[in-house]
Amino acid sequence: MINLVPSQKMNEVKASINNLAKGMLRPIARKYDENEHEYPKELDMFRSIKIMGGGKKKKKEGEEPKKDEKPAAKKLGTNLSTVISIEEMCWGDAGLLLSLPNAGLGNAAIAAVATEEQHERFGNKWAAMAITEPGSGSDSGSITATAVLDGDEWVLNGEKIFVTCADRCDVVVVWATIDKKAGKAGIKSFIVEKDREGFKLEKLEHKLGIRASDTGTFVLSDCRIPKNNLLGSAEVKSATEGFKGVMKTFDNTRPLVASMALGIARAAIDFTREKIEESGIKLDYTKNPNNISSLEKEFYLLEANLDAMRLLTWRAAWMADNQEFNNLEASMSKAKAGRYGTLITQKCCELLGPLGFTQEYLAEKWMRDSKIMDIFEGTGQIQHLIVARNVLEFSSKQLR
Repeated sequence: MINLVPSQKMNEVKASINNLAKGMLRPIARKYDENEHEYPKELDMFRSIKIMGGGKKKKKEGEEPKKDEKPAAKKLGTNLSTVISIEEMCWGDAGLLLSLPNAGLGNAAIAAVATEEQHERFGNKWAAMAITEPGSGSDSGSITATAVLDGDEWVLNGEKIFVTCADRCDVVVVWATIDKKAGKAGIKSFIVEKDREGFKLEKLEHKLGIRASDTGTFVLSDCRIPKNNLLGSAEVKSATEGFKGVMKTFDNTRPLVASMALGIARAAIDFTREKIEESGIKLDYTKNPNNISSLEKEFYLLEANLDAMRLLTWRAAWMADNQEFNNLEASMSKAKAGRYGTLITQKCCELLGPLGFTQEYLAEKWMRDSKIMDIFEGTGQIQHLIVARNVLEFSSKQLR
């Protein structure tokens, strides 16, 4: 049975992080929205804290469960506590959350796939993820960046765009193909240190939203890295092992993006509720739905969708905590939250009127920030495709 009621400890963590978001992130949100590429020095206090979670400790190879060991009870674990924490942080500011040191998407991939030796070398470094290319976006299998083994080194060539934390990270997890003819089976991920020769940060983007987070383009030109920088193993194992291994990371990270959208949407709803009540309109949930104003009806619908976003996100995270396959649920949460986070913030700006479009308040910023949540970590269209494949039991070849 799925139990989505947070424990007392989780509620305490939620309240604590909300206080941090309210007292620290919200007050500086506008400052770093206007100063797009300036690093938020206030976030240095988080360098020793892993907000995104470190994942479950792996059993040693060959280790068997103890004879008297009972099956673990269904639990509220790291993934669920992380999505709850992220919602609170993004209620403060999503761009600042994405700028937290050592909390990049690459860190999630390293935590999920890296060998013990790679954990030792890169576990405490700030890791970005470089997947998207000028001609390869939602279809990760169409990557054209190449990696060629030359003795004890990999030689990487290609261009990666829209890399989050490109300027601030220490290392980058780069996706490249070792065999173009093999398609997805030939795609592997490699850990590349920023100071490697042939690895250049070409430019930083100027963006619509999440401006506190830097986004950049990397060019790899005969960039050489050690053989054991192949994420997961220094040996190239065939078939789809490498691609599928890292793709599984998204089943954990997509609910995190959903929780980001959830936090932004909740911030917009909270502010809208405050202004509605200040105008003299009392929100009364006991009224007959047929006897309320259009404004009230629209606001209640926003709240209903917010609750649906949260329940889908919590369910996907709960399943991950309990080692249940959550590919369908992760995509459902991302699709719902990404789409409706955008719609909620837009509608809030509409209901607020002039207050929703002035920079005196943050409502217009939340509308801008929310849009990316429907795009990165797989667009909404891709999530619907994944959901359809799962429901209809079609393969990626059968349903494109």
